Amino acid sequence: MTSLPRIFAVVVASAALLSGCAGRDFSDLDAFMASKRDRPGGVIAPIPTFKAYEAFSYSATTLRSPFDRPVEVREITQLQAISAIKPDESRAKEFLEQYTFDSLRMVGTLERDGNNWTLIKDPDGGVHRVTIGNYLGRHHGKIVEMTDTYLAVIEIVSDGTEDGWVERPRTIKLSGV
Repeated sequence: MTSLPRIFAVVVASAALLSGCAGRDFSDLDAFMASKRDRPGGVIAPIPTFKAYEAFSYSATTLRSPFDRPVEVREITQLQAISAIKPDESRAKEFLEQYTFDSLRMVGTLERDGNNWTLIKDPDGGVHRVTIGNYLGRHHGKIVEMTDTYLAVIEIVSDGTEDGWVERPRTIKLSGV
């Protein structure tokens, strides 16, 4: 149990501390507030008007990405001599053609009912199964070969001329190999 002298000491100490706040002289505070009230009021600027969003139509989607390695001129002339390459624009686009080739990852293979599939992970985290003949990437990339460790794709890219196209081989290796 707490002793009575200890309680008395706490009460006296509290009273002594609170007595410092008992002064009624607020003249300095009153003078400061009066000086602030005497100043003229300012004008609040109106909220700025915002321009309406203007949509931008990106027209270079079919051109080579500036971040891809350029196709060498020697390769272009060799490939042009072989055949006249052109992407099939009337073909319906497949789901994985909305992603860049470099953003797709091979995460495994699957065999079901005698059919071989490769599992591709898109940048959004979805996993899709593809086989030879499917398309992926933004440059009309057609799957031409599948193994347990890589996927071979032939892309059709612009050679830089007005109506010139070349085939470019690409591979996606199994992640972690």
